[in-house]
Amino acid sequence: MNLNFSLASVLILTLCTVANVQSQSVLDLPYASQAAQVKQRVGVTDITITYHRPVVNGRKIWGGLVPLGQVWRAGANENTTIEFSTPVSIESKPLPAGTYGLQMIPNADSWTVIFSKVAVAWGSYTYNQSEDALRIDLKPRPIEMEEALEYEFEDLKPDAVTVTMKWEKVAVPFRVSVNLNDTVVSSIRNQLRGRAQFSWEPLNEAANFCLTHKTNLEDGLK
Repeated sequence: MNLNFSLASVLILTLCTVANVQSQSVLDLPYASQAAQVKQRVGVTDITITYHRPVVNGRKIWGGLVPLGQVWRAGANENTTIEFSTPVSIESKPLPAGTYGLQMIPNADSWTVIFSKVAVAWGSYTYNQSEDALRIDLKPRPIEMEEALEYEFEDLKPDAVTVTMKWEKVAVPFRVSVNLNDTVVSSIRNQLRGRAQFSWEPLNEAANFCLTHKTNLEDGLK
């Protein structure tokens, strides 16, 4: 009898495993919330946002589909990520280069934008505040209806840009700035370690940049 019970258990386990495997799609099929990626260069700093775009589809979003006062993935499916190729400042607060999980906490009058050290997660289910690299509080602004969630780069300057999340009738902007001279000079030094050091043109371009921006002028005397 024990043998029959064991065989039955194995059979049930096998059937469950097969059913689970069969339920997982092996095809490349579209998500309801489609994938997107936007990029912007500021100076020599590359900013990349990877996310999925949920749509309103007649639903109540804020305080409905997205609860107020709770951490939200700032998109759909996998959590949204934002990558900076050099150190930056977010609303004047420093943030090292790297890829971050972008999370948000929506409220009626104020939003919290979170840059998490964990960039690989499904949604916000495993979010832990102790893993925050930075969090900032911002004021949202009203906009015309935006059916599909979107991230945009606005008000581009030589050393700064505004990243704006737009969905439904709400926009949440935050300013990203870079130390232009430091990041460019660091990039120049790295480039001049390669083949560029053997030609006069790159050296001339480097000297012109430093002269124009009045930075690292002492290097020209070395």
